[in-house]
Amino acid sequence: MTKISELKSGTGDANIAGEIVSIDEPRDVITKFGKKTRVASAKIKDASGEITLSLWGDDADKFAQGDKVTIEKGWVSEFKGNLQISAGKFGKITKE
Repeated sequence: MTKISELKSGTGDANIAGEIVSIDEPRDVITKFGKKTRVASAKIKDASGEITLSLWGDDADKFAQGDKVTIEKGWVSEFKGNLQISAGKFGKITKE
């Protein structure tokens, strides 16, 4: 497992574990491919730091504040100057 503080933008194979400390209400969005989906933003933390977690599709409704989660093969990117992680195309998020 990688510590949140060690994550870098552009990493496509990040494996982290942490606790969801806050989560926004899911919202409907249109993807760049014209499909409608849901997305929710959450904050996840471990002992080393905190990062924004983007929950897409079915994942937007699966998780709640206080859940301990593991992200396997997550995609790390930067949005408005802040690092964020998502399951991306090949990763998955599971509740502990």
